[in-house]
Amino acid sequence: MLIAWAVTSGGGGGGGRDDAKPGGSEPVESITPGPGSSGPAISQQPGGRDESDDEGGAGGSGGSGDGTSTGGSGTGTGDPSGAAEGAAGSGGGGSAGQQVPAGSPLPECKPSAVRLSLRTKVSYGPDDKPKFELIAKNTSSSTCKADFGPKSAVLTVTEAGGEDDDPIWSSKDCPAAAGPLFLKVPAGATVIHTVDWNRTLSAPGCATPPSGKAGPGTYLLEAKAPGEPVQRASFVLAKD
Repeated sequence: MLIAWAVTSGGGGGGGRDDAKPGGSEPVESITPGPGSSGPAISQQPGGRDESDDEGGAGGSGGSGDGTSTGGSGTGTGDPSGAAEGAAGSGGGGSAGQQVPAGSPLPECKPSAVRLSLRTKVSYGPDDKPKFELIAKNTSSSTCKADFGPKSAVLTVTEAGGEDDDPIWSSKDCPAAAGPLFLKVPAGATVIHTVDWNRTLSAPGCATPPSGKAGPGTYLLEAKAPGEPVQRASFVLAKD
């Protein structure tokens, strides 16, 4: 009986150890993750971020190019009104000039020291009175006086596309005050002289002008002053 018990106990213990070994070791080997399997996926930057950066740079260049191109095409349209306003803007603002007597000790401005420009609105309504602005910028370091009188700084209005190229109105034809009009132009400053036009027509030497007033349409404005290049602008008198 003792011999039979020993044989039976030894066989059962060995069977228990064999069952435990394959059940414990094989599953552990099968679930061990491979080294570095997820490393490359984490270290690589998403492709979308790189593409977004490239597109942003291209967009910036495109915006700058469009702005420059638009500005170039605007300047190149040949709109004299826009050119006049641009010249006035570059003068750095300005204010109404202070009138001084003709006998003032201030020296008269030399053409080389004063830069003249012309400005008017692009369009006027049926009841509007056009305003023409003569803008003088003193580029010198000395204060002087400039003559803005109607016969010195001459303004003329001509109908655009008309059969007759003669002006329909001129500041020198029959001015209320024919004498000089001196305005003080401080050194480095800009002054503005405004002339109102009531749309009436004029004739040289105060001769009787044609009846009526300027009607709707496009008109050309010119300003001439001694020693200065001719300044031009255009404007529209709108219909009712």
